[in-house]
Amino acid sequence: MVTDRLEINVALQISKPIEVVFEAIVNPEKMTNYFISKSSGLMEEGKELIWNFPEFNMDYPIRVGKIENNKYISYYWKVNEEELFVEISLESQKNSTTLVSISEKSMLNNEEGLKWLSGNSFGWSNFLACLKAYLEYNINLRKGAFDFMRTENQCS
Repeated sequence: MVTDRLEINVALQISKPIEVVFEAIVNPEKMTNYFISKSSGLMEEGKELIWNFPEFNMDYPIRVGKIENNKYISYYWKVNEEELFVEISLESQKNSTTLVSISEKSMLNNEEGLKWLSGNSFGWSNFLACLKAYLEYNINLRKGAFDFMRTENQCS
């Protein structure tokens, strides 16, 4: 079945209790250990934030949607002038582990949308791997991993 809109869905189980995972996602002091380099504040319902990423010299405006403590986080951000909706759902599993599911929607099913689907599917899978490495092993997998993407590191 061909659809005219594309959506990203990824998930990963993390061996930490749901409260620990939730805090790592909403608290910028934790997020800077695996995802962003800076945030203008905590993720709180209705708040507008600016995120910075270590490999890009740009501000990324975030508009926080709904927050359900230890269960659900949503926000909006723009990609190529299109506002996209991100949902992060947390579900407790056996042995104090947490299933983290992420969806991002949506882009048109065209060349630009397919490029977004590929890049952001990789990006969200990387987010989950980095979150897992940070929470379970206190390792920042992102540090230096994308330095090749910085414009000042590219040869002419």
